[in-house]
Amino acid sequence: MDTIKLVLAGCGQMGGRWLDYALQRKDAEPVALVDVAPASAAAMNDRFGLKLPVYSTVEEAIRETRAVLLLDTTIPDAHASNACVAMEMGAGVMMEKPMATTMVDAQRLIDISKRTGAFCAVMQNRRFTKEIRSLKAMLDEGIIGKPGYVAADFFLGPRFGGFRETMEHPLILDMAIHTFDAARYLIDARPTAVYCHEFNPEGSWYRGASSAACFFEFENGAAFSYNGSWSAQGFPTSWEGSWRLSGSKGTAIWDGDNMPHFQTANEGAGGGLASINGDLRWSGAERRDACLDEMFDSYRNGTRSETDIHDNIHSVAMMLGAIESSRRGARVKLSELYSM
Repeated sequence: MDTIKLVLAGCGQMGGRWLDYALQRKDAEPVALVDVAPASAAAMNDRFGLKLPVYSTVEEAIRETRAVLLLDTTIPDAHASNACVAMEMGAGVMMEKPMATTMVDAQRLIDISKRTGAFCAVMQNRRFTKEIRSLKAMLDEGIIGKPGYVAADFFLGPRFGGFRETMEHPLILDMAIHTFDAARYLIDARPTAVYCHEFNPEGSWYRGASSAACFFEFENGAAFSYNGSWSAQGFPTSWEGSWRLSGSKGTAIWDGDNMPHFQTANEGAGGGLASINGDLRWSGAERRDACLDEMFDSYRNGTRSETDIHDNIHSVAMMLGAIESSRRGARVKLSELYSM
């Protein structure tokens, strides 16, 4: 088995998690660290007992080490530029979400990947819990029929400090994309339009809009309603959100942390509703490790990952479409932003 020589960009907390995963793989060899703050990279080396060379740019690191894979955990605004450089140099990419912060950059990533054939996938770890995978399996079996109206609430009040609290769109750009991607995964269709209102309520410790209400339309006629806040104090939801999915034959309820529950219409003259507890349909790794497992398997097999950028661009379109709708104060057709 050939060893995958990789470069890690971004030596913060998230980078440490990715590096720890890579070091546990028998088929991967970290060969360099990239960070604009050399002290952060030095601390990463010390933490893991390594002596990896440190570079300030992805280009320099790949050129000097001849790495074939970039793991990018840098800030969102750097993802697209780093990935473009890596793919142009013949390296594959696995990156933290979002893949880009503008549709121009997202489309540029797609174009370069098509032209070079380079692998490029995005971390969407919240697709990979046993609860959401089990929910999806039961939806695919038709337990509630065709999902027509999906709603998710997300209310938490984390105090991160750092770049998130100075972002213009912290909730939608850094967190809501997880819920948007999960909705797209569960509905199993492309989004077509969005209306969104962003705001920053009194008491928020964020500079930008920490709260939002969004309504999405999908090509199969389904709709998705999102209500969220990252400055909500008290009665927190799960980090996965609190969900209600109404279908043609029943409804699913999922609190984000436990297995889903269903109520379905009884057939026959008696009518009424039958209550069904969801059962486990997923085993093994979850969350970040599971997503990385899937990406590495796809990379090795020469296939597109489940979270490949060619698919993930539709989640990015939901994110950026919501921001554009809020800016305009109007419904936005996503076809205005990119070629669907």
